[in-house]
Amino acid sequence: MNHSTSFACAPARPDTSAPPIGTLSPPVPDHVLTGVLRSYRLTRFSAIPVAEGLLNRGYRVQTETGRYFLKCYVDQATAPRPVVAAQHRATTALAALGLPVTPPVRARDGRTCTSRGGRLFALFPWIEGEHRHGTELDLPESGELGALLGRLHGALAEVCAPVRQPTGHRSADPDETALLVGRLREQARTAGPSPFDSLAERRLTERLDLLDTHRHRRPAPQAAPPTGWTHGDFHGLNLLHRHGRVTAVLDWDKLGPGPLAEEAVRAATLLFNDRTTGVLDLSRVRRWSRAYRATGAATAADLAAAAHRVWWERLNDLWMLQWHYQRADHRADPLFPASAAQLTWWCQEYEQVLDALTN
Repeated sequence: MNHSTSFACAPARPDTSAPPIGTLSPPVPDHVLTGVLRSYRLTRFSAIPVAEGLLNRGYRVQTETGRYFLKCYVDQATAPRPVVAAQHRATTALAALGLPVTPPVRARDGRTCTSRGGRLFALFPWIEGEHRHGTELDLPESGELGALLGRLHGALAEVCAPVRQPTGHRSADPDETALLVGRLREQARTAGPSPFDSLAERRLTERLDLLDTHRHRRPAPQAAPPTGWTHGDFHGLNLLHRHGRVTAVLDWDKLGPGPLAEEAVRAATLLFNDRTTGVLDLSRVRRWSRAYRATGAATAADLAAAAHRVWWERLNDLWMLQWHYQRADHRADPLFPASAAQLTWWCQEYEQVLDALTN
């Protein structure tokens, strides 16, 4: 077996020349929606746009026999037909194992995705439920959610192709990040004055100091925890809850191989953070991590390695400001204040966060 591959897992630098995606993409014409839904033998229906993600558009479809969710894939990186078909095969298999994953509906031709008007679509049963931020969950519920992710990781290993372990995972280069910080800071200075620009300039200046302080802590390629199949975007807006349980894990657009324990750490930072200050609720994080580890998905040592790599990733991650200044895409702006604050707090409380994730 060849183990020579070294995956690059540093935060992706957004392509500033890429076309608009998600809610910035052109709306789907009514006649295209009608054609898509008729391919599923639906003839009397209404389609209402619902809150969309950054990678797709969505519609709630009401028919005489029930409700559905129609998804329009628009991001070029995650929406080629073979990629979507692979996602559908995996989610269908997970559902067959009894996990809260909703498989797509098959069209008349037996396929789970339909192409119309130059775009790709898939239809799903409508699942009742609500989004709940992690801090709205009690401690047992936090643990149950961690156990769910652990079971998903185990099940993905069963239903997806075997993953060869790479020799290492490269981490972000702080010198490259510092150059990017400098460019973004100059853009923030010349774009203002506005509260966002002022905050961005202040946080970018702080980021240079943090990079200088911690650059010696860059993770070695061999320090990554084991690689496996991950959901890729596990957070509160991709989960539906009803009557105290998770009814659906949504949006498998980023399904792919990666360090398993890193998804557990990353999810914890997104689920259990204060949405204003970014500070993590470490009691819930601890319960989450213990339950995740109890499934056998990872060891405490794996979580320790993952925590360090995710922290380093955040230290070098500037995608929200890149979208704002380089793509004139402001949809992530509301996320920036808490995200930047969390990084500063995490640098100060590194040992406490590590303890919550590993003990």
